[in-house]
Amino acid sequence: MKTDANVVHLNKAATEQSPTSPVGRLPVALIQVRDKAAQQLKQNLQSLFDNADDTLFEMADRATTNAEQNAFFEAMRDLRLKRKNIERGFLQKVFEAFSTLNQYEIGKPQPALDALSFDSLSLVQNDELEETVALDAMVAKVMSRDAMALGHLTTRLNAVISKKLDDKSNPLGPTLLSEYFLDACSGLGVEIKVKLIILKLFEKYVLGGCDQLYAEANQALVSAGVLPELKSAPPRRQQRPAATSHAHSAGDERMPLLEGADESVQEVFGALQDLLSQVRGSAMPRRAQVADALPITSNDLMRLLSHMQQRTPMQVSLEDFDLRDQLEQLLARASAKTGKARVVGEVDEDVINLVSMLFEFILDDRTLPDSLKALIGRLQIPMLKVAVLDKTFFSRGSHPARRLLNEIASAALGWVDQDDAQRDSLYQKIEQVVQRLLNDFVDDPAIFSELLAEFMAFTGDERRRSELLEQRTRDAEEGSAKAELARRQVEQALNERLLGKTLPEVVVRLLQEAWSKVLMLTCLKHGVDSDEWQAALQTMDDLVWSVSPHEDPEARLRLLELVPGLLKSLREGMASAAFDPFSTSEFFSQLEALHVQAFQRFKRATPEAETAAAEDAVHTDPSEAGIELPLLELPMAEEVEDTPAMVEVVEEIVLLAPGQTRPQEPDVVLPDDDEALLQVDSLRVGSWVEIQEDEEHKLRCKLAAIIKPTGKYVFVNRTGMKVLEKTRNALAVEFRRNAVRLLDDALLFDRALESVIGNLRKLKHS
Repeated sequence: MKTDANVVHLNKAATEQSPTSPVGRLPVALIQVRDKAAQQLKQNLQSLFDNADDTLFEMADRATTNAEQNAFFEAMRDLRLKRKNIERGFLQKVFEAFSTLNQYEIGKPQPALDALSFDSLSLVQNDELEETVALDAMVAKVMSRDAMALGHLTTRLNAVISKKLDDKSNPLGPTLLSEYFLDACSGLGVEIKVKLIILKLFEKYVLGGCDQLYAEANQALVSAGVLPELKSAPPRRQQRPAATSHAHSAGDERMPLLEGADESVQEVFGALQDLLSQVRGSAMPRRAQVADALPITSNDLMRLLSHMQQRTPMQVSLEDFDLRDQLEQLLARASAKTGKARVVGEVDEDVINLVSMLFEFILDDRTLPDSLKALIGRLQIPMLKVAVLDKTFFSRGSHPARRLLNEIASAALGWVDQDDAQRDSLYQKIEQVVQRLLNDFVDDPAIFSELLAEFMAFTGDERRRSELLEQRTRDAEEGSAKAELARRQVEQALNERLLGKTLPEVVVRLLQEAWSKVLMLTCLKHGVDSDEWQAALQTMDDLVWSVSPHEDPEARLRLLELVPGLLKSLREGMASAAFDPFSTSEFFSQLEALHVQAFQRFKRATPEAETAAAEDAVHTDPSEAGIELPLLELPMAEEVEDTPAMVEVVEEIVLLAPGQTRPQEPDVVLPDDDEALLQVDSLRVGSWVEIQEDEEHKLRCKLAAIIKPTGKYVFVNRTGMKVLEKTRNALAVEFRRNAVRLLDDALLFDRALESVIGNLRKLKHS
């Protein structure tokens, strides 16, 4: 059996390029990397499919309905039939990506993302949204675990190819591998629930082996002489021997960084040390100079920090806890016991000072809720231990420890202090992460990668739920905006025809209460440019004309021709709008009386000969006249006419939505160039704000949509539920009285580090 026939064919397609092909030939080392990676990916895919049947069968066994059970069984069958096509399609994508690595790529402009508006409000479907969230979580887990190995692989690829890559465009990166698999599975006729299960299997059996994939690819390129100086971490977590992890003396002026670290890392930490050295003794406390004092090693410092980490009670107030003072006390006791003065080495002291300043910023940051600051503040010792072990903590944005801190802060952005905080799932999860670090972190930073993956999986689930609810909120607001626009169109049409006129009260009520609903329905269904809308307006015009006084004798004949069709249009329109039948009958009864009175007026004002002709016309057989006559009889000349109740429409008609009260004009009208209005206009969809509702209560919410036609700014809480709606002007008024504060959603650690560097530079020049 030629089980690898498809792979051999792809090898040929990738390596035997035509001399005139625009795609450059790959280096031999890269071909080896590609072939070995393809073989490993193929084996991992086979493991996925071998386990898919068991997984789907278990899901079918646990199904609560026959339809759900059948869906899983159908998915099993579909997956078996299309397994080979999926494998072939996935590997084909991998080979195609490698084949273009030596081809210069012309950048394609990306479509701009406009602000959410009524006209351009386009939402991702629920299934696509869930799929996207799942892919993001899968990629994030790989990046939290294998970022360094993937980064080194990307760097090495860039050293031997013409096309410049980043981790996202690396053909072996989790982003593209996930896209390749999703594209290969596009022919599966399964619902989103089953697709998410298949993606989970892909994450477990394919992406779960990325560490080994990157390790072997890096080793192959190192063997070929490509950047051998880059030293990647081992593919799997290994406990660091405590005795040998840091054997250097903490008294060294510049501690060597981890083997193979980038020069930029050394430069970053070295620059921070230079800044600290220039302010030490003035703005920073200088280490006490004790004769014959011996600096402790970093291993000894780690032991002291672990001692503090285990014994610091959770109840201690952060204001009462000073890390440097606690260390000084421990060192003083150790010095007294041994009879030898011991101090922290200069490099480690610099690290302690930097981490202390970072946490001073974090605990003063107004973006973080106070109750969560107390939890995050307890991460100070674990973060200090990481910084002592690994100086890339200060320079590498993808460092798992700082990423964990950033993710916690981002998740906390929409959290509000509340009495039952301990029962909130986010609070509990952050508390669990903090407690795990305090209890379990000794000297192996890999625990941060594990906790980061767990926390991102948790927040990914929360984000998926909130985005689905947020989408429904936006859908509802879009529908509300359409209804509001239609209401304005109807108001305008009514006011153009009624404002300033004196008409029978029943006609004004019929148009305002009943026909306005017909117009609303027609506007929403067909739009204002449609024939249906024009027909509805014409019916309204005909009704107004039919009850207005006319002196022209020809008006009588027109009225006779008009009334049958008018009544028919009114009945059909009100029926389509499901208007109350009892009210409809009452309206038509009164309308009939009005038309009878109109004919009486015509009869008295018409000469006898013309009256006879008109009566002949009225009593003509409808089939001969080609019209339908109204179900009324012309009254006798001697009948007494009742005067109808007349009203003059002097105020503009305002239609209100169900449950809506009459809108009030804003207290303050601001000029277009007002600073507060400019602040409102600078808000973007996704911005978080804090609104002071009263002296005690603050509301944190996110701008979910800007509905431009109605001028509404719609805000949701962190669960995606709508909590606030304001117009542009009303929101500007809130900005003017400083009741709204824009929350900084930039990465917390990065903001803290930027602040520390800025403060040190100011102190240096002061």
